[in-house]
Amino acid sequence: MALAKLTITPLSQDGEPLQPIPVLFNPTSYAITKTVMWGSENSRIHNAPLLTFNGGGSRELTLELFYDVTEPIDGQQVDDVRIKTNEVVALTRIKRDMERPPVIRISWGDDSQDHFNFPFVGVITSLTQNFTLFSSAGKPLRATLSVRILEALDWKKDELETDPEFTTRLVKRGDSLSSIAYAVYRDPVRWRVIAEANRLDDPRHLTIGLRLEIPKISRG
Repeated sequence: MALAKLTITPLSQDGEPLQPIPVLFNPTSYAITKTVMWGSENSRIHNAPLLTFNGGGSRELTLELFYDVTEPIDGQQVDDVRIKTNEVVALTRIKRDMERPPVIRISWGDDSQDHFNFPFVGVITSLTQNFTLFSSAGKPLRATLSVRILEALDWKKDELETDPEFTTRLVKRGDSLSSIAYAVYRDPVRWRVIAEANRLDDPRHLTIGLRLEIPKISRG
């Protein structure tokens, strides 16, 4: 069984996958860093400050990618390792249609379980190329790329996962848009907000078991 290759896939403006880039050699290790932000409030009547949660920071993936073209690649001789490393360099450059570098998706092996590290979707925030071997013509033949990727979350998906009770609602027997609007907004008149968000053709008849998206709006 062939060893799965780590693959970097740039995404279009709409999030569609573009031409995938398999790395030349799989990394021997990788690191994922996650920050969780806490603040503290000092008090003269407590022995330790009161901690307050200030939100979660994005995960960061760090990769060390090795490139070597001293041997043929897929039967073809490559005389400059930059021909391969520039595929990654291109992911740090601004795309004219996006006005920014692309978001990328990094896959490695079976990514059907999204509870693990891959696929990892994010943007390259740092790229260091270290060239270590050269031909007699001065062309680099070997390189190590240090890549740091900051996670880019789908906000809507993340909100549904972390706060499902307040962003979605499952239609039960006897529910109407007015009753749901009263339950979440304390205002039955706001049923139209829910109808428009879910593009309901007939808001008077709801299907039992339908999961509705509930937009967050001010209750003022």
